Amino acid sequence: MSIDAKDDTAVDAEVLRNEVRSKYREVAANPGGEHHFHTGRYLASHLGYDDAFVASLPDAAVESFAGVANPFSLRSLHRGERVVDVGSGAGFDSFVAAHLVGPEGRVIGVDMTAEMLAKARSTAATMVISTVEFREGLAERLPVEDAWADVVVSNGVINLCPDKRAVFSEIHRALRPGGWLQFADIANGNPVPAAALDNVDLWTA
Repeated sequence: MSIDAKDDTAVDAEVLRNEVRSKYREVAANPGGEHHFHTGRYLASHLGYDDAFVASLPDAAVESFAGVANPFSLRSLHRGERVVDVGSGAGFDSFVAAHLVGPEGRVIGVDMTAEMLAKARSTAATMVISTVEFREGLAERLPVEDAWADVVVSNGVINLCPDKRAVFSEIHRALRPGGWLQFADIANGNPVPAAALDNVDLWTA
């Protein structure tokens, strides 16, 4: 499938990405600051992640977590699976995935925010996890080869992407035939007024 599907949203994609980067740059640098969403260990516990495993992680692996639900509750990952985490942030879900797939598996986290990537890579090095790799990239242009992944996970990211058709096309390309997409996100069942579609503040808030 092509990743060049036409973006028919009114919002300027690069302006939106810059606003999202700015917001999550703050979460990386100051996870305990005032944000319009919960973060860290409180959020992970609230969303039903395994408390014992989360407790075993260093603060840097958890404190900038800002997901909306638990994509691993949809299906338990199997040992040896290859996983792509779309919008991996500081790496929390990637570290969860690495734990579940074990040393035989592999995880690639993809994020567009330099500060989140730096934090994720630093934490992975501190934890001495060699099965996780973090790559810079966009959900609309995943830096992953065709049919590489057994599973793609994402947590609260696709709603922030202006061209969702391109995102799902890329996920389809990266998944092997019969692979799994497990994502948690925010959805609106009602039509969005045209005037709201080009309001970047509404997208990021």
